[in-house]
Amino acid sequence: MSTRTLLVLDDDPTGSQCVHDVDVVLEVDPGPVLEVVREPGRTCFVLTNSRSRPEAEAVALNTDLVTAVLGALTAEGRALPHLVSRSDSTLRGHVLAEPAALADALAEQGVAVDGFLFAPAMIEAGRYTEGDVHYAVLQGRPMPVGETDFAADATFGYASSDLKDFLVERSGGTLDRSAILSIGLEDIRSGGVAAVAGILRRARGRAWIVVNATDYADLDTVADALALLEAEGRTFVTRCGPSFVRSLAGLAATEPLGPEDIPVGPGRLPHGLVAVGSHVGLTNRQLTELRARRRLHEFELRVPALLDDEARDAHVDHAVTDIVEALASTDVVLWTSRDLVRTEDPDESLAIARAVSDAVVEVVRRVAQARPAWVVAKGGITSHEIAHRALGIRRATVVGQFFPGQISLFEPVDAPEDTRGGPYVVFPGNVGGESALADVVDVLATATARAAAAATPKENLS
Repeated sequence: MSTRTLLVLDDDPTGSQCVHDVDVVLEVDPGPVLEVVREPGRTCFVLTNSRSRPEAEAVALNTDLVTAVLGALTAEGRALPHLVSRSDSTLRGHVLAEPAALADALAEQGVAVDGFLFAPAMIEAGRYTEGDVHYAVLQGRPMPVGETDFAADATFGYASSDLKDFLVERSGGTLDRSAILSIGLEDIRSGGVAAVAGILRRARGRAWIVVNATDYADLDTVADALALLEAEGRTFVTRCGPSFVRSLAGLAATEPLGPEDIPVGPGRLPHGLVAVGSHVGLTNRQLTELRARRRLHEFELRVPALLDDEARDAHVDHAVTDIVEALASTDVVLWTSRDLVRTEDPDESLAIARAVSDAVVEVVRRVAQARPAWVVAKGGITSHEIAHRALGIRRATVVGQFFPGQISLFEPVDAPEDTRGGPYVVFPGNVGGESALADVVDVLATATARAAAAATPKENLS
């Protein structure tokens, strides 16, 4: 385990992948963050969801939070954490602006940043960097990311797969390509920590450093070299995908979660709830597999009813009553109808989406008071909205993942009494194979049965 303290500003609600036994804060509030980072060697994720915001808002959010945290730590005479701007492994997000905001916050405390480590790898998902080119394995074939659909993102699109070219492209040409450093695979594997440390020592004045890596051993070597530089008093900020956080935190690989790893608390209903917000094709196929494998009760929140002021409250009330009653005998899936509600007004479209999301949150919040055995949230934004607004989770522990690097289990720590003791699963919309949702529910159901059996008094047979 590393002694490095990490503060990870995560721009995605489902971003705490590839790590375990770390803290996750679900609101942008320095209070719960300070509770974690005051202790040396701890890792704290803050789920900012800043990728969904315009750049200026994302910068302000990062700046305000980190300035408050660093200011409090400085006033208390405590060491400052290593700051990580964690984002997408396919390069979508405010790549330059958010790390710069973290460096500016450090500068306010009199700390000059020597460089930005740029390590977008997500090893488990087949996203790696070699020869400074970032690749994504799609249908078994590695493709330079600039040639994938990810690069055609409507908000964060790009053309370059070479990460030096990508940084120059993102900067609008203001970054000097020749000034961007690179830690190559040869440096890592032949030269080891000493060679990588030598490259890092060349960084000055917020230089960018591309980190090549195709496996965790590469990332571990870079993290060890960074520790040498930090011991020398040098300061770096990291911009990375999921995998490098594990190396920075000194975490070992773990096996996928099984029923014995799921902490189901006492006094809960015998079944759990799957709340589906994602409408992507993979989610629909995963639901089909879940239906085929398990007996379920389903409730469809009908969008037209949710948008009808006269019908909405009764529809939501009916959903809550129906679901709570069903949880006594079976697992339940809550999903929203695919009714097409047409509008040409973007603001009106957002209002419709918000009305539907608010209804899902309200239903889950009220159902949670009956203490279901567990909750699975399917979809990125859905997972954050349910965790924070429906279940009232302010801070949680990442227990681990159901599959290598994907689909995290949260154990609520700072949360209402009804929520604590209830496992919460963050399941991104476009992640996993077609059987993944059914597999996760199987594990949760087995864990619930084990907990119930352990709580049942044994008959005295003597």
